[in-house]
Amino acid sequence: MAKSSRPGNPLVSIITVVYNGGQHLEGTIRSVIGQSYEPVEYIVVDGGSTDGTLDLLAKYDDRIDYWISEPDKGISDAMNKGILLSNGELIAHLHADDFFPDPSVLSSVCSEYLRHPGALWMTGGIHLVDPEGKILQEIKVRKYSYGKLVRGNILLHPATFVTRKAFETIGMFDVEYRYAMDYDLWLRLGAIADPVPLELQVACFRVHAGSRSIVRSDMAYDESWRIRKKHLQGHPVKISCHYLYYTFCKRFVRAYYKNLLSGGNPS
Repeated sequence: MAKSSRPGNPLVSIITVVYNGGQHLEGTIRSVIGQSYEPVEYIVVDGGSTDGTLDLLAKYDDRIDYWISEPDKGISDAMNKGILLSNGELIAHLHADDFFPDPSVLSSVCSEYLRHPGALWMTGGIHLVDPEGKILQEIKVRKYSYGKLVRGNILLHPATFVTRKAFETIGMFDVEYRYAMDYDLWLRLGAIADPVPLELQVACFRVHAGSRSIVRSDMAYDESWRIRKKHLQGHPVKISCHYLYYTFCKRFVRAYYKNLLSGGNPS
């Protein structure tokens, strides 16, 4: 039977997208099913893994509300599959490298959501952690403005919750994008509503040499530039200024991740 919201307790859907991510997936699963908040709907979308991921999903089959394993057309397609399968009033993506830092996270998120009737989306901070889960850096929620968002992706995907109403209003992830699809979604959301800030560390983002965000950071940054240009259409002067900013930041991000992986101080 599908779960649903209760009076004063909105249903939260957590979606994990995974492909051959069995190394850290169990920690992700346990952090979701260990949440004290109810009701929570947990969905896992696997892209056809061959590394033991399916054994883990079978192990937790009675705690995962729905999971599928089939080829997809990329991570945007996989995330959209999860959204279409979900029933929650609030929807978040927590992928196989990420996890909630403590069992009270969703309770805190939903308390804040109920304090802001009509909110369309919410975003908070994260911990950057090493492969063993040791905290490397705390990234707090950043002061938001749409202008800042256009200059660069200041929001953190594992710490962002989007309402079903918002997805119904602006659509889901654009499957054209393979790396910065979240940035495109934030820009579309930001054009209609500011996010509610969550003054807490919502998730832990695991940093390691095989992380998609690190391995493909250059491609993600190039794609984010294409997205920015799309949202700045009709403003050639702004595009020129943003291009200079983009080239500077791309070099900074590359050096930042290199320093982080080498064990340096990322702050």
